[in-house]
Amino acid sequence: MDALESSRLIMDKYAAKILVATHRKPKSAIQLSKKHGIPIAICYRRIHKLEEAGFLKEADRVLTQDGKRVSVYKSTLKNVHIIFEDGNFRVKMEKKRESAENGTEGWKNVELLER
Repeated sequence: MDALESSRLIMDKYAAKILVATHRKPKSAIQLSKKHGIPIAICYRRIHKLEEAGFLKEADRVLTQDGKRVSVYKSTLKNVHIIFEDGNFRVKMEKKRESAENGTEGWKNVELLER
């Protein structure tokens, strides 16, 4: 996924709700759907896209009261900044330390558009 697609995904209203809701504590798709008014099919689609982009991860599989196992998800993002400066768009993303791969946590500058 390129930088422009990534920024569009993050700014999608349902994806943004999922990322905010899972920032501190993992949540299931059903919890996200019910609490934040996201249709369940859309919720699963956004979860899948956010996982593909690396912005969300399956944190665990928990047992429900019905005895079923469900996945709970947690945001991997710490900060996202979309910047327009001197005619250029830039996206800066910082992942949480526990989700950084190969010691590459920190800011990533991504050029979206050039003059």
